[in-house]
Amino acid sequence: MKSRNACHHSAQNLLSSSSLSKNLKIEIYRTIILPVVLYVCETWLLTLREERTVRVFENRVLRIIFGPKRDKIIGAWRKLHKEELNDLYSSPSIVHVIKSSRMRWVGHAAHTGERRGIYRVLVGKP
Repeated sequence: MKSRNACHHSAQNLLSSSSLSKNLKIEIYRTIILPVVLYVCETWLLTLREERTVRVFENRVLRIIFGPKRDKIIGAWRKLHKEELNDLYSSPSIVHVIKSSRMRWVGHAAHTGERRGIYRVLVGKP
């Protein structure tokens, strides 16, 4: 949790810079921030509360990258809604990435063999 926030804070100036393109900011997010956030995510117990926390973090970073939007009707600036962020950011959500990484790890653990400790823990017979 601390490393995720520290990584986001250190890259915040780059992500909010007007001199960088949105594509470059997305690449910075994918190559610098996401690996730190997703470190050892295969072993996380992802409860609904933690899932929400991770989604909020991702939306906060994406709002910084894409910036505010000018409302055509009112004429005022507003932050992007999560549906708009999903449309703009074409990659899978961070929760989807975590869940797929966990399933990949379970598949790996299932193929290790019955004598390995990780397999016994996986099937509930330690």
